[in-house]
Amino acid sequence: MQQELLFTPYRLADLSLSNRMVMAPMTRSRADNAGRVPTTLMAEYYAQRASAGLIITEGVPVSTKGVGYINVPGIYSQEQVEGWKIVTKAVHDKGGKIFAQLWHVGRISHPDFHNGELPLAPSAINPNEKSYTVNGFVDTVTPKEMTLADIQQTIQDFKQAAINAISAGFDGVEIHGANGYLLHQFFNGTSNKRTDAYGGSIENHARILFDILEAIQQSISLHKVGVRLSPSLNGLFGINMDENTIPTFEYIVKKLNDYPLAYLHLTEPFAPVDHLPYAVTHVAKHFRPLYKGTLIINKGFNKKTANEVLAAGDADLVAFGVPFLANPDLVERFKQNAPLNAPDQNTFYTPGAKGYTDYPTLNAATV
Repeated sequence: MQQELLFTPYRLADLSLSNRMVMAPMTRSRADNAGRVPTTLMAEYYAQRASAGLIITEGVPVSTKGVGYINVPGIYSQEQVEGWKIVTKAVHDKGGKIFAQLWHVGRISHPDFHNGELPLAPSAINPNEKSYTVNGFVDTVTPKEMTLADIQQTIQDFKQAAINAISAGFDGVEIHGANGYLLHQFFNGTSNKRTDAYGGSIENHARILFDILEAIQQSISLHKVGVRLSPSLNGLFGINMDENTIPTFEYIVKKLNDYPLAYLHLTEPFAPVDHLPYAVTHVAKHFRPLYKGTLIINKGFNKKTANEVLAAGDADLVAFGVPFLANPDLVERFKQNAPLNAPDQNTFYTPGAKGYTDYPTLNAATV
């Protein structure tokens, strides 16, 4: 029975998931139009993968100020909402469930996206990373430290984006608090040197996330809201861990128990952290006892290791990224122990159908 846990149904708040396989959020850069509007090609892409128990979309900027990559679809204009309606209908017509990942990249951006203005961040500290613009990869700059008014506007942008997502037919939204983007920048001591209500203490570093949740629940049930975190991210996206990093995430995770969320979505370390005495090497195992709700775990799982983490009780659902990208019928392939398509990394972020909607299914391969 343990081998089949991945394929058992799961009740997620008011949704019935057909299995415990989640399609992880992955930037694909296919909204190649001036308005960053979702396209019919995107609808085809997500509908092809509707056999996942739950789909979480690519990161979707909550405002123009949240953009840091070219051709990413937004959720802040009515035109974008109408585009997403086509996507959600296509997924629902195939029996799928889909959440939108609400995104603000913060300082992982460039003035090219903001009419020459500096990107926003908790503090004026350059992450020394790259931003992918119309001119290719360019060096990030020192961002503008957000005023309290900027922070309040961003909170409202997340709230409105959640409202827009539900209006567009999404089953829910995921707040992106991971991977070195804006909320993670607030959580982290190397990117947040503020001395006001949003910096200094652990509680203050975490405040913006809970302000966003409080704002959203004024209009939308938190049963439709998930949160994504990457507690042991280090040396990537401008984020470096320190002795307060894990205590900060422990505080956040425990406090999330006070909110009736759809789920908490955690990622295992992207790079080895064994050399850091204050890092957590096994994120799911560490945080599972701290969180009472549904827990999704992500990062490099295959069928065997996914079933093992479920059997151990360290997670309730497992998210797969690249395997779903290259295998629209990943669920069926896992069930049949069939070989997987190899992903074409050259087409991960390029416009068009190639490497996007043209990966063959088992049936197509047989024919």
